[in-house]
Amino acid sequence: MLDFAAVIILTGVLTAASCAIVGTFLVLRKMSMVGDAISHTVLLGIVGVFALTGSRAAPLMVLGAGAVGLLTVILIEAVTRTGRVREDAAIGLVFPALFAVGVIIVSRFPSGVHIDVQHVLYGEITFAPLRRLVLFGREWGYESLWVLGGMTLANLFFVLLLYKELKLSTFDPGFAAAVGFAPVVVHYALTAMVSATTVVAFDSVGAILVVAMLIVPPATAYLLTDRLAVMIALAVACGSVAAVGGYYLARSIDGSIAGAMATVAGGLFVLAFLASPRHGVVARVVRLATLRRAFAQRLLVSHLEGQHGTAELPALRQRFRWSPRAERAVVHAAVADGLIERPANGHLVLTERGRVVARQSGMPVE
Repeated sequence: MLDFAAVIILTGVLTAASCAIVGTFLVLRKMSMVGDAISHTVLLGIVGVFALTGSRAAPLMVLGAGAVGLLTVILIEAVTRTGRVREDAAIGLVFPALFAVGVIIVSRFPSGVHIDVQHVLYGEITFAPLRRLVLFGREWGYESLWVLGGMTLANLFFVLLLYKELKLSTFDPGFAAAVGFAPVVVHYALTAMVSATTVVAFDSVGAILVVAMLIVPPATAYLLTDRLAVMIALAVACGSVAAVGGYYLARSIDGSIAGAMATVAGGLFVLAFLASPRHGVVARVVRLATLRRAFAQRLLVSHLEGQHGTAELPALRQRFRWSPRAERAVVHAAVADGLIERPANGHLVLTERGRVVARQSGMPVE
């Protein structure tokens, strides 16, 4: 028997995994805001099914949510195709309209009915250990683990089954259509899986955490790798770390668990944004500084080559308008790389290696 903490953490991990698997393709297709819209408009599908049937059966609500998710994408694309409205504005038109209808419907339910605005929008992962799955008169364990575990497996099976189609239609939809991969069908299938993932996680964690796990871990993974399979794995890993770290953060500050998980996910993104080996801010600054230093060194040795291999520092300052600090940095780096020598008389002398670099640089000599 799992304790409360383990159930909550596993619920968060499964939510992160199920969302990250399909959320990776939302990020790559530049559909992040569409994912946000779907995660809210499925409210209309949930309450619509309940209003029409009076049933809270999960399969019916998943079907209703999937239908509204597809309707959301269809309406956004229809508005965008008119050419009068950009996609971001189309999302801003369709998303609030469908969401508002769902809010109106759910607000009309009697207070005694176990479905309301707060329940649908926010959920509460803290209550996951209290909800048990009962089928055929027998208790099978924790409902959230079964439901979210099943959704994770379904998303994994979906991606494995259509991996080539998803990959090709994501990066080159024109070629995918040419070879018969039906990118439109793949697009709507992905939308249906996003909708289903959203609705099965509503009851346990709510829409806010679903939105965070759909977008933030894949966006973090996007900064860490250029390979699709690795990106999916990293997205799941980042989401899982956020779920575990978020639980202990919430426990330490006595705050919202779902909010803490989303906050940790955001913190991981900021860390990747700053420290990613290839796409991080620090790496870009280092690369830019390296390129500037290399360019300045080549400029220096090319100038010395044109001056018969020697020059005085005052002449260099006047020629290139370098600040004293920049001049010291360039000269020190060139000396360290063996491109020039600096005798005691203050002149700079080009070495044989420096002559080779100057001739290979292609810069004009003077």
